[in-house]
Amino acid sequence: MAFSTQANESLGDLVEDELSIMDRAIEEAAKRIQEMITESRAAHSGIKLEVNEQILDSCTSLMAAIRVLVHKSRKLQAEIVANQGSNGSAKEFYKRNHQWTEGLISAAKSIGLGAKGLLDAANEAVSGEGKLERLIVASHCVAAGTAQLVVASRVKASQNSDNLAELSQASRNVTNATATVVATAKSCAQLVQQTEDLDLGVLNEHQTKRLEIECQVRVLELESSLEKERMKLSALRKLHYQEDQS
Repeated sequence: MAFSTQANESLGDLVEDELSIMDRAIEEAAKRIQEMITESRAAHSGIKLEVNEQILDSCTSLMAAIRVLVHKSRKLQAEIVANQGSNGSAKEFYKRNHQWTEGLISAAKSIGLGAKGLLDAANEAVSGEGKLERLIVASHCVAAGTAQLVVASRVKASQNSDNLAELSQASRNVTNATATVVATAKSCAQLVQQTEDLDLGVLNEHQTKRLEIECQVRVLELESSLEKERMKLSALRKLHYQEDQS
């Protein structure tokens, strides 16, 4: 993303505007997800309610982790401006360091769009209008935006900064929450398929026990898949950071 000299003059305003838009998108998505949980509890029961609650609970946890990460990122940005601003205003610092500022703006836009995408995917999933796989893609997209924000935030930070350490921990929490959304979506897809294929009411004792064991095995497989997703996200973030530094 490139800005003209004239555009550089308003970078300070632009970065604050984009960060505010991002904040509103996160808050609106989190609020709407809570409303969807209430609506689902009123309208559904049984497997449908269980699936919807698991999906929406995992999305709620991811949005909460993102909100914390954004807060920690703002604290680190304020520290950077205070330490390197040479007594100038924040807007002047953003303008002087326009490439760094452009990275913040790009990350903020990405997170805002990612939050909306996650909300849309969750809404379609619980309404039965969309596939759970889209939820997986949406969660990865919003996590990628937060990874971009982390890189942009810490590129000028002191490596001994407490705020940087807190941001890094918040980043790991987003990674874990994203992996949980992925594992939950896969688990729910499996549960829905089993429910469609099998009438649990006609199972005898032996069949019930066998299915219970199969479900336990599947849980272990999903936990293994969850750990692999966490490692994959961690590797992608390290690669992203290395590319940014090169």
